[in-house]
Amino acid sequence: MLPVTALTLVLAAASPGLYFEQSTVSYAGGQSLGPGVRSRVWHAEGCLRLEARDAAKGPAMVLCPSRNEAMRIDPEHRVVVRLDLERLRARSEADAAVAAGLMGGGDEDSVRTRALTERRTIAGHPCRGFRISGPSVQMVVWVAEDLDVGVDVFADFLDWSGAGTALGGLITAIRGLPGFPLETHTRVDVFGDVKETVSTITAIEVGPQPHELFEVPEGFRVVEDDREQSDQGGPR
Repeated sequence: MLPVTALTLVLAAASPGLYFEQSTVSYAGGQSLGPGVRSRVWHAEGCLRLEARDAAKGPAMVLCPSRNEAMRIDPEHRVVVRLDLERLRARSEADAAVAAGLMGGGDEDSVRTRALTERRTIAGHPCRGFRISGPSVQMVVWVAEDLDVGVDVFADFLDWSGAGTALGGLITAIRGLPGFPLETHTRVDVFGDVKETVSTITAIEVGPQPHELFEVPEGFRVVEDDREQSDQGGPR
């Protein structure tokens, strides 16, 4: 599942559908902590599908709060694990609370937004930049105005995850931007310990997405949780 901080890039169901590829890299002390995470995301019909971009036939996570469903699809073993949506929500809310404690920005009055003069092209789209500042966080967000989708396309998932409440000031500021975020550079300073995350969308398509991406694939075995797989020596 994507970290809560990454979900600030993918902020329902009324949208035309969306697919994008994203790269997220973390830094500490100005040094990269590794090659980062490359992912693929589909959104349609009130559902979200997440995959690792570089894992051929790797697992996928599907979240459908509107249907009260969540599952992990394992193509290698042809298994679908139905997940406890409430347990996932509780974990997401806890993550959001921790992020809010570190970043601040829960109070709308503590967050400021300033437009930048620079322009950039990201994933082939012209973008405007904005700096969002909170008590312990600085965010530079680059948004594209030429896409038929806005920042609220994933508002339902933000509300479901708890990020919309815990990070209310920051989320409100992001929702107020005039376009869809294609890159977010987040810098958090906690008592001098600086952590940075850069999330960049490298490809994006707006339009209908295949219905079957959000359903149990034909011929896959369905189990209710990880325990059955663990008992049988299967994947976790």
